[in-house]
Amino acid sequence: MPASKTLLADATDKKALSIDQLNTIYDQLDTVCCEAMIGQWRGMCFNTGHPGEQKLGAIGWAGKEFRSLNDVSPIMCADDAGKLSPSSIMGAASLRMVEFRGSTTATMVYDQHPIFDHFKRIDDDTVLGVMDAKGEALPLYFLLQRCK
Repeated sequence: MPASKTLLADATDKKALSIDQLNTIYDQLDTVCCEAMIGQWRGMCFNTGHPGEQKLGAIGWAGKEFRSLNDVSPIMCADDAGKLSPSSIMGAASLRMVEFRGSTTATMVYDQHPIFDHFKRIDDDTVLGVMDAKGEALPLYFLLQRCK
């Protein structure tokens, strides 16, 4: 089974995965350039036990939208029909190339919070994301799939 299908199944089924397992997968993936992130993406968290998983679920996080390098909505919520719309709960963000875990890759930088979301390419329409927040002991892993 292709990596994108396996990871999608793991995220959808809420299969428990360790941070070490996800770190290993992340480290093996190709980097992605900022321009490849432009567009709207649906997202889901991996079940690692990170407290952010419940927080994102409580606010209805369902994806991200990258309109340009300097215009990013980090929190997109879905309405009853599944349509994504931006939430202002975490403010705005930008995209930059940042080194993380030994690779320089597209990274979403929050404007008002010490948080970086780093992305690695699974395929043209799927990326593995890892949220690195200052002061948190563990990262939060998530999957993004490009909206068609």
